[in-house]
Amino acid sequence: MATNADGSVNHAGIDTFADSAVAFIRTYGFNGVDIDYEYPTTMKDAGNPLDWSLANPRRAGLVEGYAVLMKTLREKLDRAGAADGRHYLLTVAAPSSGYLLRGMETFQVQKYLDYVNIMSYDLHGAWNEYVGPNASLFDDGKDAELAAANVYGSAQYGGIGYLNTDWAYHYFRGSMPAGRINIGLPYYTRGHKNVQGGTDGLWGRATASSCPAGSGLTKCGDGAVGIDNLWHDLDTEGKESPAGSNPMWHAKNLEKGVVGDYVTDYGFPAGTELTGTYARKYDSTLVAPWLWNAEKKVFLSTEDEQSVAAKADYVVDRGIGGTMVWELAGDYGWNDAKGQYEQGDTLTSLMYDTFRTATPYGAKKSGADLPAEAVNVDVRFTDFKLGDSNYPITPKLRITNNTQTTLPGGTEFQFDYATSAPGNASDQSGFGTEVISSDHTGDNVGGLRGDFHRVSLKLPAWQSLAPGATVDLSFNYYLPVSTPSNWTVTVSGTTYALAGDLARGTTVVEPGGTTPTDPGEPGDCTDPAWNASTAYGGGSVVSHGGRVWRAQWWTQGEEPGTTGEWGVWRDQG
Repeated sequence: MATNADGSVNHAGIDTFADSAVAFIRTYGFNGVDIDYEYPTTMKDAGNPLDWSLANPRRAGLVEGYAVLMKTLREKLDRAGAADGRHYLLTVAAPSSGYLLRGMETFQVQKYLDYVNIMSYDLHGAWNEYVGPNASLFDDGKDAELAAANVYGSAQYGGIGYLNTDWAYHYFRGSMPAGRINIGLPYYTRGHKNVQGGTDGLWGRATASSCPAGSGLTKCGDGAVGIDNLWHDLDTEGKESPAGSNPMWHAKNLEKGVVGDYVTDYGFPAGTELTGTYARKYDSTLVAPWLWNAEKKVFLSTEDEQSVAAKADYVVDRGIGGTMVWELAGDYGWNDAKGQYEQGDTLTSLMYDTFRTATPYGAKKSGADLPAEAVNVDVRFTDFKLGDSNYPITPKLRITNNTQTTLPGGTEFQFDYATSAPGNASDQSGFGTEVISSDHTGDNVGGLRGDFHRVSLKLPAWQSLAPGATVDLSFNYYLPVSTPSNWTVTVSGTTYALAGDLARGTTVVEPGGTTPTDPGEPGDCTDPAWNASTAYGGGSVVSHGGRVWRAQWWTQGEEPGTTGEWGVWRDQG
């Protein structure tokens, strides 16, 4: 819908969808729109195999189409909100895998969002042979899938494992306040059978002799089946797809050796008996429980009170917005009369009780105070390579001087990027890029211990940047990060924030401290002149055409005086 067959943006389709979505929520009283797009990544064969024939030819344009979709939704929701006297939310379900995120540039759509709901589950499963937790909180340095790819053995990765919730949280924390991030929890299991090696199955292997019809795979894991796969899908031939997928209430019954009376509803005969015992195991480093049936060599990754309590505490301790669950029907409660677990609210109530007494979530993006004055210099990362070619990750960093003042050679820029990547960023263009401080060093066993690496780079001494001019440098890093943020630039000894970084409470000035004026009408207004390339947050005030205008919501490229009575710019006289 967002991307045409030739990879170009489908503007007509996006407008039709966005108009329909906004009309729907206004008609039925919803408070916003959530987009679950799986997945706008350039990584080949990502997402549902049945979509590959459609998605793969469009890979080069998926990221741009996604960005235009989210920008369009944000603008249309804000126009509707201005008319209705309320704010409509825009949120997304976002991937958590470092593999998928490597093909999503810097997830630059975050600037349009109220919240990101991280799908921090499905990190291991029967789509491959590597047996591990569905949704561990942390890395333990032993992930068999990452070890097979030599992630731990490659110095440039810094020993950082990227298939865990904590890594995914820090990826998004690099560009968003903690309070705008929700971590995901699964109320379902993933699992394998015929597991070989590992510790009680953990980090073992289970290779299938064939793959489900329609999976698009030629090699896959040996997923658990039968009574160990209650919530299974069907393949394209109508056969059970091996996955070890169960609601948590069924997993709790397996743990207790109970065959629930509901099994006949799932096609099992009355009198079904279990083979072997399902022993609960727990790894405190990973924060991950599982069931291990030694007789059947079955491994089922689970969640229970211990792991969910630890994740709830993790949310509170870091000021994270909250949690997102897939799906509530998997939660459990004990039916004493029947002697079995059934659908309930044990895990959900546990989180609620923890969150209701928590301190307010984190509303600041930067870990340090930023300057109160900002200058109109635009920075963006562009020209990413596609798919597997995007390693190391080497985009261009494009700096555009939208001020009326020449930036001299030696002008220093600083910014933060997430500790989801090691602190070894560099450039290949003579800008002297270096990491000058790090909140985390070393591997991430047991979790990343801070949020940001601080980077410094400088215009070469011989290269000034005139008003309106642009310069590119080749940037280099090794694991995915979301859009670097908390930018500053130092000009003639004074440090400024950047207007495009959308820092709250900043006043846009010219380098040197003067307030910029509209060059076409000097002196008419004291507010900064509108610039088509600058991103403005709600409440921003600009001058244009001899008038003063206030933005009602986020906008970029919409000219004041052309957006109409209900448009983004409101005439202040």
